[in-house]
Amino acid sequence: MNGTGNDATRPLGSVRWSVLDRALIRRGQQPAEALRETVRFAQQAEALGYHRFWVAEHHAVPGVAGSAPTVLAAAVAAATSRIRVGTGGVMLPNHRPLVVAEQFGVLESLFPGRIDMGLGRSVGFTAAVRRALGADKEAAEGFAAQLTELLGYFGEGAPGAVRAVPSRGLRVPAFVLAVGAGAETAASLGLPLVLAHLADEDRMRGALDRYREAFRPSPHGARPYVVLAANVAVASTRERARLLQLPEAWATAYSRTRGVFPPLDPPGEVAARELTDRERTYIGQARASHIHGTPGEVRATLGRLLARTGADEVLVTLNTHDPGDRLDSYALLADLAGLPGRA
Repeated sequence: MNGTGNDATRPLGSVRWSVLDRALIRRGQQPAEALRETVRFAQQAEALGYHRFWVAEHHAVPGVAGSAPTVLAAAVAAATSRIRVGTGGVMLPNHRPLVVAEQFGVLESLFPGRIDMGLGRSVGFTAAVRRALGADKEAAEGFAAQLTELLGYFGEGAPGAVRAVPSRGLRVPAFVLAVGAGAETAASLGLPLVLAHLADEDRMRGALDRYREAFRPSPHGARPYVVLAANVAVASTRERARLLQLPEAWATAYSRTRGVFPPLDPPGEVAARELTDRERTYIGQARASHIHGTPGEVRATLGRLLARTGADEVLVTLNTHDPGDRLDSYALLADLAGLPGRA
C-alpha cells in the first residue's frame, strides 16, 4: 500500500512511534552477532526518541536469532534507560501462563515502569517445531483462557491459589497481537490491540471496527487502544527505500518455496537474481503491505493510514542487510514524526 484512496491525513506527531525488532541474522553472521546488534539498535532507537522497543519470538528458524524474547528483553532493558521494553510477542500456546507471569514479574522488578507484555496466540510453523514445543495447532484455541490465567497472576488471586512471585501486585501492561478471535479476546478483556498493517484495508478496518465496538473497559484500559504494526522504509529515493525491504521479502519467498527462512542477503544480489514466477508472486505478496518512499512520500502515506485506521501508535519494523541503512531509515522517520530525540 502506498497511499491511494482517501486523502484525509493525520499529523505523524499525533501518535506514538515504536520499534519491533526480530533479531534477523544477516548472511555471514553468527546468531550471537545478530543478538548483540539488536541490543545496539535498541540503544539507537532510544536516542532517536522512540517510545517502545519490542522483540519477537521465533523457534528453530535459521535466519532468526530471537528465540527467547523475555531473555532478549532483559538484555535490551539493561542496556537502555528510558525506552519501554517488551515483547512482540510471547506466544502463549508455547508456554505455561505461570512461567510467563514469573518472567515478566522479574523483568518489571528489575526495570520498574518500563516493561510491556505483548502476547500472541500463534503456534510453531512446522509440525516438528510444534511437537518440540508441546503445542499442537489446536493450542491456539485456548488462548483466551491462558491470557485470563496469566493476567490473574498479577492480581491478588483467590485465597489458597498459586501465587506468581514476584509478579503478584505488579502492573505490567499487556497487549494482544492478533486479528480475528485474538482481537475479540483483547476487546472482551479490555486490552490494547496490536494489528499488522494489511494490504487488504477492508479486512484491516473491519477487524478494528469489531475490536472497538466490542471493547469492554477494564482495569487494563478505559478505552480501545490500537497499535498498528507496519514495515516502513524511508530513504532519499523511492527505489532505494524499496531495496531496503527486498532482502526480507526474498527471505519470506524463500521460506515459502523451500520451507526455510534464511539469513538476509544483500539487496543488490537479490535484485540481480533470476526469479521463478512462484518466487516473484511470493515476493509481491510479502511486499504488498510494505510502506516505502522518500520522506515526503512516506509522510503522506502514513498520514492517510493514520486517518483511515485511527491508530494510537505505530510499531515500525524494518529488516535490512546493512544495519546502517536501517538506522538511517529510522532516523528519517523520527524526523518526520518529530520525536523528542530529534528535536
